[in-house]
Amino acid sequence: ITILAVSLNRIAADVDSSVAVVSWAITGPMLAFGVVGPLYGKFGDLHGHKRMFVGGLAGAGVFAALTAVAWDAWSMVLFRTLSASAGAATGPATMAFITRLFPAEQRVRPLGWWTFVSAGAPVLGVVAGAPLVDQFGWRVIFAVQTPLCFVGAVVALVLLPDTQRRTGVRFDLAGGASLGVGAVAVLVAINQGARWGWTSVATLGCFAAGAVVLAGFVRIERRTAEPLMPLQWLRTRNVAVPIATQSLTNAAYMGGFLLAPLVLDDLLAYSASKVGLVVIARPLAFALLATLAGAITVRVGERPAATVGTAAVVASMSCFAVVGSDSSTAFVVLALALSGVGFGISAPALTSLVASAVDEQDLGVAGALQQLMSQLGAVLGTVGMTSVQQVVQARDGLEASFLPAFALGGTLAVAALVLSTFTRSLDR
Repeated sequence: ITILAVSLNRIAADVDSSVAVVSWAITGPMLAFGVVGPLYGKFGDLHGHKRMFVGGLAGAGVFAALTAVAWDAWSMVLFRTLSASAGAATGPATMAFITRLFPAEQRVRPLGWWTFVSAGAPVLGVVAGAPLVDQFGWRVIFAVQTPLCFVGAVVALVLLPDTQRRTGVRFDLAGGASLGVGAVAVLVAINQGARWGWTSVATLGCFAAGAVVLAGFVRIERRTAEPLMPLQWLRTRNVAVPIATQSLTNAAYMGGFLLAPLVLDDLLAYSASKVGLVVIARPLAFALLATLAGAITVRVGERPAATVGTAAVVASMSCFAVVGSDSSTAFVVLALALSGVGFGISAPALTSLVASAVDEQDLGVAGALQQLMSQLGAVLGTVGMTSVQQVVQARDGLEASFLPAFALGGTLAVAALVLSTFTRSLDR
């Protein structure tokens, strides 16, 4: 997705479309990835997470192959969205495997390695993907992804143990449908609000529809004997607080992810190659710190780790807010690295808290709920920060536009920092 984001102009020209249409190849998967996660998580809890993990990878591979041969913009968007929807099954399953295979006091270490892999992928995308796209075109992204998905599915099929399946339990179809529809409505409103207008009928209608449907979801969950999401989680400190903290942290992190290249390209006038090298500082710091986060968290506890991590994201937003046309490359690298360090430390600790606060039979749904809220935060941060930057740029000019945008990111990160102090470290 890192390479896809910087290839939109080329793809639009190749399929004779516009960037606005082709950008749905990023927006659509972003919406789908978060929304279908709870359904996969519940299916995994009921029918085994190995089945969901292997099937998700295989499905992602099939639709990646179809994306590589897409004949127009909308077919590419459709296949890309279906591929992400299938791949979303791996997130809840991964969390369920790690939390079942390791005792509570050891989980943060493998969760750190999981975060390392997730954070290291963008580094590989920038370093290896860009030359491939330059040489062979954008379709190579999906041509390479296809065999990797199938190889991953075969390895998982051979190596992963299956998880215990629950019997005599019915799937909460009404709850799943209402959560999916409500979440999509809210995500679309946030994602398209800047384009449609925040007071437009379409935006307000999506917000209203989402609120109504999600209220219906709560009523359904209260009545059903086997709810998709146990509502008592909303009153559980080490579930609700870590999930909200990670969502807000991800909002600042992803908002900065989209704005940082604009700072480097438009404000500092870096070359394309220099931009690629400099932005690696964030995912690289993220990946490296994630591997150490387990050892750090075991020593100091989950709450201090989460607090330090979110504080580093606050510092990153503060640095970016004061970047000017005369700022040094070292200062920009520091700002990027602080963001990566912060998320790399906080994410494994927060995930460990959630995993240890729910029953083992609900680990898949808990992981999916965390995935959904993190995705909601990402959409909120990217849309909010980029919208503020564009509005201020049109009024006051480019250099003045980044301060309020990153100030919004800093405000979200400060809220995450405050929330992190209400978590409770695990007993060791």
